Amino acid sequence: MKYRTVVMYVEIGCFVSCLCGWILVSSTLPTEYWTFSEVGTVVLTTSNYYSNLWMDCISDTTGVSDCKYYPSMLALPVFLHACRALAVCAVITGFFGGVLTLIGMKCTKIGGTEIVNSRVTFSGAITYLVSGGCGMITYSWWANRVITEFKDPNFRAQKFELGAAIFVGWGGSLLLICAGAVLAYLSGKEIVPSCISSTQRPQRPVSYTTARTRRTYMMPPPSSRVTLVPPLYNKGMNGRTTRATNKTDQTLGRDSFV
Repeated sequence: MKYRTVVMYVEIGCFVSCLCGWILVSSTLPTEYWTFSEVGTVVLTTSNYYSNLWMDCISDTTGVSDCKYYPSMLALPVFLHACRALAVCAVITGFFGGVLTLIGMKCTKIGGTEIVNSRVTFSGAITYLVSGGCGMITYSWWANRVITEFKDPNFRAQKFELGAAIFVGWGGSLLLICAGAVLAYLSGKEIVPSCISSTQRPQRPVSYTTARTRRTYMMPPPSSRVTLVPPLYNKGMNGRTTRATNKTDQTLGRDSFV
């Protein structure tokens, strides 16, 4: 099997992995189970509290649940604003990473030449890495906050535990980072030699040429110059004669003398 065929199959596998990771990361945004907590020791009177980036929810054993969005955006902590921004950036960059990778893959033949395809694929891989990094920072920061509050003995408010959305987000971010790194490695191997060969290409020496315009002209060589002589006057002729007429007059005078 040729190297190009192997690279093509690996690119397809990495693209599918990145696409699955992006879907997993995107699915965590509307999910409420980022954190959850149970209140009550009796099964019939247990209440479940859970929340995410956008709302707080509560449900009881009867199956009735109610969710409430955060009332004020300005009153929220900076931590929550940063997690929201990072999560949205992870989704947006993952989308554009998929578009770039789909255009630059060897099996699609959309980008153009091999070098152009490799550069587009490399751009998509870097975008996937950014998406996975934003997602990993979001879920790790959220998990660290929840674990710190849960283990803090001085924290008197209600304590929460990690929800299922955090683990799903970790898995999706890990897929994005791993598959994006493989794509960046494969496409970078094809880009670097072309860049080195272009920089080491010998350059032609600088030459100066004269552009001919309307004002430029070329002087004829010395052997072809025409010397202008003044007109000759003869006593027997009333008009001007040239050098040729002068020669004819000389030949005629010699013949008449002979």
